[in-house]
Amino acid sequence: MTDTAGPVVTSDAPIIAADPIPTPLAPPPDILRCAYMELVVTDLAASRNFYVDVLGLVVTEEDEDTVYLRSLEEFIHHNLVLRLGEVAAVAAFSYRVRSPEELDRAVAFYTELGCRVERRAEGFTRGIGDSVRVTDPLGFPYEFFYDVDHVERLAWRYDLHTPGALVRLDHFNQVTPDVPRAVKFMEDLGFRVTEDIQDAEGTTYAAWMRRKPTVHDTAMTGGDGPRMHHVAFATHEKHNIIAICDKLGALRLSDHIERGPGRHGVSNAFYLYLRDPDGHRVEIYTQDYYTGDPDNPVVTWDVHDNQRRDWWGNPVVPSWYTEASLVLDLDGNPQPVAARTDTSEMAVTIGADGFSYTRPEDDADELPSWKQGEYKLGHQL
Repeated sequence: MTDTAGPVVTSDAPIIAADPIPTPLAPPPDILRCAYMELVVTDLAASRNFYVDVLGLVVTEEDEDTVYLRSLEEFIHHNLVLRLGEVAAVAAFSYRVRSPEELDRAVAFYTELGCRVERRAEGFTRGIGDSVRVTDPLGFPYEFFYDVDHVERLAWRYDLHTPGALVRLDHFNQVTPDVPRAVKFMEDLGFRVTEDIQDAEGTTYAAWMRRKPTVHDTAMTGGDGPRMHHVAFATHEKHNIIAICDKLGALRLSDHIERGPGRHGVSNAFYLYLRDPDGHRVEIYTQDYYTGDPDNPVVTWDVHDNQRRDWWGNPVVPSWYTEASLVLDLDGNPQPVAARTDTSEMAVTIGADGFSYTRPEDDADELPSWKQGEYKLGHQL
């Protein structure tokens, strides 16, 4: 019988932070879901073409400096803001909260931590009312809001659906030097770990964390940060992702494809990674699983399992590990990037001494020759 040993499934998988951020006495805001991202882009026309004409997001509003976009099943004003600026970066990871009163909690929670907090009754973007923006202790710009303009939900407008229809904003992915520290802080904010990647020595390389009942609303990925790894939109089926690849090929835009299509081990989702005209990474994502029960088990992957990032065992391109978008402070200045001091995932899996396996008991030489070369950075280059 084929050995199907894979990730370890446990009732929980505590990730211990050596240098935790203090837990506030003030309760956190009750977050519903990731709602939108505000991206700064350097060529608004090029970005609009990529997100609207190529990927099919819907324009809710626009002016000479800003485009507000939403996915086909969304009823709030936008899921993505493209704002013209000099430096390509992320201005806000935005979350919707359960009630207007949660904004008072957000102010108290982050004020107790000594974070910079700004609140605007009129909102920071069109279509969004009373909002709180903060620079969190990890250096990321977060927004919390409840009041929002409703717009037409286009779920039934099949005349507008393209073969690669993007139907929802699914998640963010953030790059941070100290993953356990980030996980502990996000748990204080009310997030729960669904999956993670560790090694036998206890190093944590990434963790997936959720508020809505899917695999994640955000993930914390180990690397130099704070930076934004990607923003992800969901499709209904994997054939929608293949249609996007075919469209990019037909338009001679295949260089926007960075990685995939493929299926993740982590999250079990089908994926495709694209780079927009500024290099911001966008994932197209589908078919993960429900996690809403209070006893939902945690899935822990070995960093050397070559099926964790791609279920088919395909290698990860080095740029996927090393490149990410800057994030801004509340004044619009890029946040300084701190180096990761823990071992990097790329170094231990495709570096000179790295070894990945399909079955844990395999020796390094037992991978087929055509796989051994692909997992060594020198062979890739």
